[in-house]
Amino acid sequence: MTDADGLRYAYAVVRDTGAPEALDALTALEGVTGVADESVYAVRHLGLAVLAGAVPAEDYAEGSLRERLEDMAWLEKMARAHQRVVDTAGAESCVIPVRLATICLGDEGLRRMLATGRERFASALDRLEGRVEWGVKAYATQPAAEQPPAGAEQSPAGAMAAPSTPNSPGTMSGRDYLRRRKAQRQAAERRWGDTEEGARLVHDTLSGLAEQSRLHPPQDPRLSGIADRNVLNAAYLVRREDSADFAERVGELAGRTPALRVELTGPWAPYSFTAMDENSGAAGETESAGADG
Repeated sequence: MTDADGLRYAYAVVRDTGAPEALDALTALEGVTGVADESVYAVRHLGLAVLAGAVPAEDYAEGSLRERLEDMAWLEKMARAHQRVVDTAGAESCVIPVRLATICLGDEGLRRMLATGRERFASALDRLEGRVEWGVKAYATQPAAEQPPAGAEQSPAGAMAAPSTPNSPGTMSGRDYLRRRKAQRQAAERRWGDTEEGARLVHDTLSGLAEQSRLHPPQDPRLSGIADRNVLNAAYLVRREDSADFAERVGELAGRTPALRVELTGPWAPYSFTAMDENSGAAGETESAGADG
């Protein structure tokens, strides 16, 4: 098998203007390497171009890749490299991200991918030209732990126990303790309600500033490492020229509810808005030598 027939990892699709000079998206990638520390290049076909890199068969052939994808550390490293290429290329150009771990056989396989998905790619590029994605997450922060009243004892597990001398000054009876605990639970319920209402306000306001929005499932704290409850995980499609105003509005909303912590990320390539066909990902059909194409 010659190098021309080797495996290619596809990152993103851009428009090819037909100009002889290098594509803007490719120029932006100078010095940026891909998932296998390879250089990224462009294959042009039918008015489109796919940004891709040559990857080794020992890691990216079908059997090897399936095994590799079970290694979470390796998968995370690959995903970060994939995103680095896409976001760098899309910093000033419209790019359509290709599904993670899309492998084609040689440059000819990349051309077939472009030909098969030509209409879908062109439609997405028309729709997303001049747009970027912003991510917004909101977390319900935990209230500060209350100090027990003077004279109250602590159980071994940290729960407040009824004092041993109920008639002494500054102590709390068992009935008072239960009443206090009920009030704390009710306050916590109101707090959760306030944060969820605040999250709805944030989303409704930002949706009015964006062309499109997508709600994603809340983040799993076991994966994110963030203990606070994720009450909003959303993406917003915004025109590039409106990005500064959008970010400023997020900052204003973040200060409205002390119990709500709002995080803004981006701008990114429009990952959440490129899906065209659930069976083909954002890449059209591919001649996949590895993962689902």
